[in-house]
Amino acid sequence: MITSQSYSAFCEFLDSACGIVLGANKEYLVSSRLRPILESNELENLESLLEKLKFGNTKLRQAVVDAMTTNETLWFRDDHPFRFFKEELLEQLYKDAPSRKPRIWSAACSSGQEPYSIAICATEFGKSKPLLGSRGLDIVATDISSAILDVARAGVYDKLALNRGMSAERLKQFFDETSSNTWAVKPAIKRLVQFKALNLQESYIALGGKLDMAFCRNVLIYFSAENKQKILEKIHSQLRPGGYLMLGASESIGPAGEKFTMQQYKGGIVYQAK
Repeated sequence: MITSQSYSAFCEFLDSACGIVLGANKEYLVSSRLRPILESNELENLESLLEKLKFGNTKLRQAVVDAMTTNETLWFRDDHPFRFFKEELLEQLYKDAPSRKPRIWSAACSSGQEPYSIAICATEFGKSKPLLGSRGLDIVATDISSAILDVARAGVYDKLALNRGMSAERLKQFFDETSSNTWAVKPAIKRLVQFKALNLQESYIALGGKLDMAFCRNVLIYFSAENKQKILEKIHSQLRPGGYLMLGASESIGPAGEKFTMQQYKGGIVYQAK
């Protein structure tokens, strides 16, 4: 049984640790996700966990963040942002960067489906327009969860995960079947993606410089309005002038919109940094 006081204290911890805002009546979610941590650390209840977290146990703190991070993802999620990226944006990015590789960021990449989807789109584009695509591109993918980043780096998925958006044609072309009824992302696709740990509320130095495009889709809905605007401003400062930001379909840009120009395309909206 989680008391209202301990639930409130845990919500404050989670907000300060990673920016996730839990609404009311989410005690069941906290209980189910933290149960393995309580058991493995021989802790009786949430109060005991919070007390232990006060002493700066980095490993335990990361385990709690990993457990509470939502890792809902699928391949080519919503489809139209990826079609627009491949069919229109990529060519523009190459033309805007004639002497270098475009740099793409996948924020809160979870188990890797989004950045690998971006890499597959770029590879398909390169085959259709080799003069541009042969220059390649760099994709940096980040997440706050170290555990989920390990899954993403491995790039190995079972049939259940692949059934969520991956076509049979792309599966055959971009994956190698393993002996354990799983499929591994081909090395040529994996080489395009670099995975790094990053907390969206903290420094973005891990990104390694300016970006041409940021995918930050279905992420900001978990943050408070104040933190959401701070993150959008930081993303803007990380984009090159004219760089693009892709948000989720249910996400709005709010006051940070003054730093971007909104462009509509068939199926959605993309924001271009002023």
